[in-house]
Amino acid sequence: MTDDVDAYIAGAFEHPTRDAPDKSIAQLHAEVAAGALEDAGLATDDVDGYFTAGENYQVGRYPPLAMADYLGLDVSYFDSTDDGGSAYVNHVGEAAAAIAHGKCDVALVTLAGRMRTYERDQPEHDDTILQENFERIYGAETLPVYALAARRHMHEYGTTSEQLAEIRAAAAHHAQYNEHAMYQEPVSVEDVVESRTVSDPLHLLDCCVVSDGAGAFVVVSEEVRRQLSRECVAVLGHGAAVEHHDAGRVDLTRTAARDSGRRAFSRAGVTTDDVDYASIYDSFTITVLQTLEDLGFCEKGEGGAFVEDGALKAPHGVLPFNTDGGGLCSNHPDRGGMTKVIEAVRQLRGEANPEVQVPDADVAIAHGTGGYLGTRHAGSTAVLGRVGR
Repeated sequence: MTDDVDAYIAGAFEHPTRDAPDKSIAQLHAEVAAGALEDAGLATDDVDGYFTAGENYQVGRYPPLAMADYLGLDVSYFDSTDDGGSAYVNHVGEAAAAIAHGKCDVALVTLAGRMRTYERDQPEHDDTILQENFERIYGAETLPVYALAARRHMHEYGTTSEQLAEIRAAAAHHAQYNEHAMYQEPVSVEDVVESRTVSDPLHLLDCCVVSDGAGAFVVVSEEVRRQLSRECVAVLGHGAAVEHHDAGRVDLTRTAARDSGRRAFSRAGVTTDDVDYASIYDSFTITVLQTLEDLGFCEKGEGGAFVEDGALKAPHGVLPFNTDGGGLCSNHPDRGGMTKVIEAVRQLRGEANPEVQVPDADVAIAHGTGGYLGTRHAGSTAVLGRVGR
């Protein structure tokens, strides 16, 4: 493990709501910002860096400007990089880089989404968007393109619906201990494969929840960390990558995690063998399976066998994952990377729900996937470590 650490996550907070018809997007941002800063032992006046993504359409055209104003922030650095579900894992790396280059010392990162309360107001077809003319007019929406990736993986490697169902079963096992999870009922592999097919070969229980929600975390410099009494989590390494059609040479079984993970692990000076806990973006069960392969936890095509027999279940599975229930069961407020970072921080601090706390968790990863596995997407991987280990 590298000793060269420039940034630490000092505070993290997840909003308990999954249904917020009575709260504005701005209010949700403010509530999680206050929670994360309190968790870190810091105040609004300490913040000199601010990060949020572009999903915050309800606060105006320029989310970081609108929210800095609303939150009363006086910042020397800000960013609104938006690459979908990987955005907030990317903000871990971007905040760490800004701190390393002396652009800020206390970076606040906030997310708020109301996907359950509101549907996006989008036209059926917008010919100003490249992919609309060549893809969506033929039905290439979110669910079918993930189903396409799943079917290809099954064709190439013999992956089964039962193996995908192991992923949902593990997430549901964890969610039963999370009082805030949207779906807390445990499910079996049989329950998943017997749920209705929504886009062959994916079943209803292969899909993530649609929720309102919010979250925030605070990234600080070494100098600030030394002044805090709160246990902090080290940002050991980060990597990002884009995977796309490659001029028609698309491989539906390959994800951007192949490159983002390699870069993150290299910068952190660790390997997959060192990882005690994994937060993996789980828009669908196939997302998790392919990500695990491309991050290097198993060989390509062996993901189905890897997840069998409770391998992903905490506390003693081969690789405990998404111990809050993840996006499949707990919370998916538009950009799922935020909750992946928060649960990784909880695990490293020993603050996950006791039934799913991984013993002596020293190294964790948070991985986000943004876009669509079947077309173009981004991958972002953050390697986090327990300080002093």
